[in-house]
Amino acid sequence: MKTYITALFVLLSIEGFSQQLRVVNLLCERKVNPTGVENPAPLFSWQVETPHRGYIQSAYQLQISEDSSSFNGGATARIVSPQSNMVPYTGEKLLPGHRYYWRVQVWDQLQRSSGWSPVALFTTALYTKADWSNAQWIGYEDLPDSMRLAPGVHKGEEKFYELHKAKQRTVVPLFRKTFKASGKIKRAYLFISGMGQYEVNMNGKKVGDNFLAPGWTYYDKRVLYNTYDVTSLLNQGNNAIGVIAGNGFYNINKERYYKLSVAFGAPKMICKLHISYIDGSGATIVSDNSWKTATSPVTYTSIFGGEDYDANLEQKGWDQPGFNDGSWKPVKIVKAPSGKLQAETDYPVKVMETLPVRTVTRQADSVYVYDFGQNASGIVELRIKGRKGQTVKLTPAELLNNEQQVSQKASGKPYYFSYTLKGDGEEVWRPRFTYYGFRYVQVEGAVPDTAAGKKDLPRINGLTFLHTRNANPVNGSFECSNTLFNQIDTLILWAIKSNMQSVVTDCPHREKLSWLEQDHLMGASIQFNYDIYNLYKKLVYDMMDAQTKEGLVPDIAPEFVFFNDKGFGFRDSPEWGSAAVILPWLLYQWYGDKDIMQEAYPMMKRYADYLGRRAQNNILDYGLGDWYDLGPKHPGVSQLTPKGLTATAIYYYDLGLLSKVAALLGNTKDADLWKKQLAAVKLAFNKKFFDPVKKVYADGSQTAMAMPLCTGLVEEKDRNAVFHNLVDSIGTTGKKLTAGDIGFHYLVRALQEGGASQLIYDMNSRNDVPGYGFQLAKGATALTESWPALAGVSNNHLMLGHIMEWFYNGLGGINQEDGSVAYRNVVIRPEVVGDITEVRTSYNTVYGTIRSEWEKRGDVLLFHVTIPANSSAVVKLPATAQQVITEGDVPLDKQKDVVLKGYQDGRAVIKIGSGDYRFEVR
Repeated sequence: MKTYITALFVLLSIEGFSQQLRVVNLLCERKVNPTGVENPAPLFSWQVETPHRGYIQSAYQLQISEDSSSFNGGATARIVSPQSNMVPYTGEKLLPGHRYYWRVQVWDQLQRSSGWSPVALFTTALYTKADWSNAQWIGYEDLPDSMRLAPGVHKGEEKFYELHKAKQRTVVPLFRKTFKASGKIKRAYLFISGMGQYEVNMNGKKVGDNFLAPGWTYYDKRVLYNTYDVTSLLNQGNNAIGVIAGNGFYNINKERYYKLSVAFGAPKMICKLHISYIDGSGATIVSDNSWKTATSPVTYTSIFGGEDYDANLEQKGWDQPGFNDGSWKPVKIVKAPSGKLQAETDYPVKVMETLPVRTVTRQADSVYVYDFGQNASGIVELRIKGRKGQTVKLTPAELLNNEQQVSQKASGKPYYFSYTLKGDGEEVWRPRFTYYGFRYVQVEGAVPDTAAGKKDLPRINGLTFLHTRNANPVNGSFECSNTLFNQIDTLILWAIKSNMQSVVTDCPHREKLSWLEQDHLMGASIQFNYDIYNLYKKLVYDMMDAQTKEGLVPDIAPEFVFFNDKGFGFRDSPEWGSAAVILPWLLYQWYGDKDIMQEAYPMMKRYADYLGRRAQNNILDYGLGDWYDLGPKHPGVSQLTPKGLTATAIYYYDLGLLSKVAALLGNTKDADLWKKQLAAVKLAFNKKFFDPVKKVYADGSQTAMAMPLCTGLVEEKDRNAVFHNLVDSIGTTGKKLTAGDIGFHYLVRALQEGGASQLIYDMNSRNDVPGYGFQLAKGATALTESWPALAGVSNNHLMLGHIMEWFYNGLGGINQEDGSVAYRNVVIRPEVVGDITEVRTSYNTVYGTIRSEWEKRGDVLLFHVTIPANSSAVVKLPATAQQVITEGDVPLDKQKDVVLKGYQDGRAVIKIGSGDYRFEVR
């Protein structure tokens, strides 16, 4: 009896612990239940939640099955490993277009099990061309090769090209196909791509909620497709697929505003629908010459010019099985894009927020300005009632002119939407294939439903702002007691959100191009807020596609337009192209992806070799330099810092990263060569730019001093003097920023690493130029392109938001230990500066959420730190040996889960494992 009770107690104890040790947040390829997984050996990740401190995973076991209710035979062996991030699949070969289920259990360091996790799933992509079952690209029309124009031509440079050949408008076509599902449907997947963008309906209902699908690529190299589970949309019996294809970046004409002209081809589509029946049989429907096509109600669409829609051209039921398509014509089998067809792995662009109208102002009898109160990327949804044939024009804009009407002076004009009514009750419409950055919408030809008189005009029942962006998950949060800093954080965040599309754009209106410098300079700020693993991985592929045979990685990727800048720097600037080396490294540092470095290494190496060939005596002296620095002239090309300094410094940084990457990949020969080149560049750089007497680089600009400090170019014996000269020089400018797009990032880093966070606080706590407070005072709601928030430049721009990184790793103190990967080993080092009395930050790593919060109550400092399971941390609190430090009201020397390592640079150094901790310093 006693033995039985003991055994029961042990069993209940184990069961109780399993309930406290939970496996959560199961990801495949860093996504929740993804469709279209193209990696034949998918990477699995999970997190662990437990109330117990110091958890370290000792082992795991994975199970994978095609049946969610049975995992027999699908289990791996119990693997002794702490790895819980990007664990590769090692089982039998996965089949294309199949759904798989998986789960995992883990053990802690005392061999206690979590039990099996909830079941997650993933769907594989089509691995080969044969998997497409002879699907063909179909279109309404084809574009003759003589009219192709790729890459595109920049506006203003047309005289150098024969653009008279370019067709001004292409038909925005509809495609349809009816079919019969002969049995009871178990599962159905649709694999589809449309150039340049598409929407697909099944039996009258929209498939998915993607916007501007698929993601933008250089279509001669890579074309993306999407995978949808359409099981719930199919009927047993008659069905219909309807597709509409628009232009996107695939075809941009010269009508209205255009940043560039490009013509890869006319709109086209390819798809495969596979149906699995309950009895084990299946059916496949593909795009071929059995489909029909017609023109759509979209009479004009351009990614740069807007969109027109004539509701009188609608064909009711066109995407349903009973529709009479006798007037439709057979599709054309058209020339396929040159690029390889691949599954889209990034998160799609979607409508992520809706913004209501704040105010409506009458400007004329039938002209009204709608103010949504927020500058952001997106489209509108119009609800309107009127007579057949009436047309309403909607013009979005960031700003108003002196007459309080919309101004597109700096954002690209003319851009507008127009809608022609069919006169059938309330009509609801939104654009499909374009977007813009705006706060205001000017409506012409209609009146608000509340307006008096004008009964002959259409009445607007509602106008809603639909904010569209990449749907990657929110990753962090910041808040503090300083109102200005909270407003700055929001200002920058809206610029980030507005420019995260299927690439990271510079602005959501005038250019919509993926300028590469912001990806690495603003990268940390972005990744503290959003999980950008899949977005940045796509950017790496975009750069691989853009690389020239000489090794150049151009300033933008995809390189939709060739900038004929004659060496000015808009195509070839090392501070931009170096994203090709830096981004793969950042993906490894932030997310632990070593494979992307392996895949990208040839590109990285070729680019560094290209820079080496361009260098003269190991100095690169070309490019845009510290773009938009603050000097005596109008902002633009670097004024205060020699372009050779920034170009060579980033080249040196590239070489240092390449030596690390080569070593990690086991290529010791290359690693040694990079180190040798690294030493040569350092010697040449200091010989050319460093004054050993004054301890100053070049003319001592903020950028000239900060970049060498951050990239390792300063000799150790000179670091202290160079840093203090930097600090002193900032004092002589009245603590004003002068660094530009390139230098600002390094300036913040250099000051923080040197212990001058109070100076960072002072420089950014201002309401004049250059200060974020000035932009806010002028009414900016998103980060602007210029510090004075000029009306003649973009008022929603991603660069110059580098202070946000400091909000997280400075004020919040969330950092990685040297040598750590994916924040497995964390450093919490909060900066208590200025008048700030409270800070709350969180950041979701691959292991779970880090929280760093602190509060100042008189002479007492309170710190709340959370470290996720399977991680550890060193906490560096501002304290001296004379102060009393407790954790959970217990002195540190009596707290078993906390180790005080000593005091260094005015801080107590404390080692902790995972868990939740509350420190008090008094």
